[in-house]
Amino acid sequence: MKKQLVQSVKGTRDFYPEQMALRTWLYNAIRAVSERFGYQEWEGPILESIALYAAKSGEELVKEQSFVLTDRGGDELTLRPELTPTLARMVAQKQNVLPKPIRWWSFGPFWRYERPQKGRTREFFQWNIDLIGSTSVQADAEIAAISAEFFRSVGLGPDIIRIQVNNRRLMDAQLRGMGITAEQVSAVFKVIDKRDKLNDPAWSEYAASVGMSEPQIVALSAMMSDRELWKQSDDLVAFFDAVADFGVADYIEFEPSVIRGLDYYTGTVMEGRDRDGKFRAIYGGGRYDNLVSDVGGDPLPAVGFAMGDVVIGLMLQEYGKLPALKTTPTQVLIATFDLSLCGAARRLAAQWRTAGLRVEVYPDAAKLDRQLKYADAKNIPFVAILGPDEAAAGKVMLKDLRIKSQQVVAQSEVAQVIASLAD
Repeated sequence: MKKQLVQSVKGTRDFYPEQMALRTWLYNAIRAVSERFGYQEWEGPILESIALYAAKSGEELVKEQSFVLTDRGGDELTLRPELTPTLARMVAQKQNVLPKPIRWWSFGPFWRYERPQKGRTREFFQWNIDLIGSTSVQADAEIAAISAEFFRSVGLGPDIIRIQVNNRRLMDAQLRGMGITAEQVSAVFKVIDKRDKLNDPAWSEYAASVGMSEPQIVALSAMMSDRELWKQSDDLVAFFDAVADFGVADYIEFEPSVIRGLDYYTGTVMEGRDRDGKFRAIYGGGRYDNLVSDVGGDPLPAVGFAMGDVVIGLMLQEYGKLPALKTTPTQVLIATFDLSLCGAARRLAAQWRTAGLRVEVYPDAAKLDRQLKYADAKNIPFVAILGPDEAAAGKVMLKDLRIKSQQVVAQSEVAQVIASLAD
């Protein structure tokens, strides 16, 4: 009886070479734009204490979305659901010696216990980029500009992507004007955050459930429709001036419904979305001026965003922006059909690698047709056939599978010939 195949864990993905090529391409695009703005790459641990998130990220993330485990010493740990608290902890540990402002970026794996669906998995890779140590609105604008420059670099123009911006201090002042108490503000922020996730009756019912009166719900709905509200915020006026200077104003717009669900945001908040509304938020972030002190450090202002790889990958596919990616690095396969020449093929491969070529040796002295089919299936552009006559003469038969041509080439000249043909 045939054994049943073991399946991957629900909500995770298998990265075959084709998928890995896309992930690597995305990583390289992220690295390029991050470094263009002067940001340094960093990384934190996969496991963290659940206490790091318990008072910082919000009850939903900790109680409903975190993968929690208990180690043998009885400590509660979690697979990291986000990176900002780790960043705050690491900065707090060395904040007296780190030059400021700190500009850091990272791209790595995260886990959230959510219902897998289009654009959402339980394991995902995420770009995090943060500017720490500046209260300037220019820092907020720089973070928004980085995201816009990334979208531009991968072919997603402002006709496809919009970056929606709001300010929590502005919203806080508006809510106080409606009679929302300080104790209610955090809950009402969640009401705002859920506006695009619920229909009108469900949203009104949710707002009432956190203690809002009918007049307050009406006033909140009207406020969220006011596209000129940003002019009442000095921070947002300065922000929009700054993004214009960065040359990305065509990507940026004010959106009062953007508030972000995490509890630690204190000022500017932002989200990236497709204009057609086919996908959930591509990324989210904002200013979090209290988080470093919340984890034991001295107060240190910060702003940043996080972008997962799932939604951006779907968007690139949807809008025809995925590049043609090579899934094999091999430039040339050495093929031999004579068992006595296998050693010579291995030695030749070593020489060519020293010369800078990326070389495979077919592991058996198999029929030539089989080896050529293998090279073709892997999109290896060149095959160097080492037969007895070629070996005796110090040459190979070099086949270019792209244009179906071949020529006899001296073994010492193969690297130069391939370089010239690849141009």
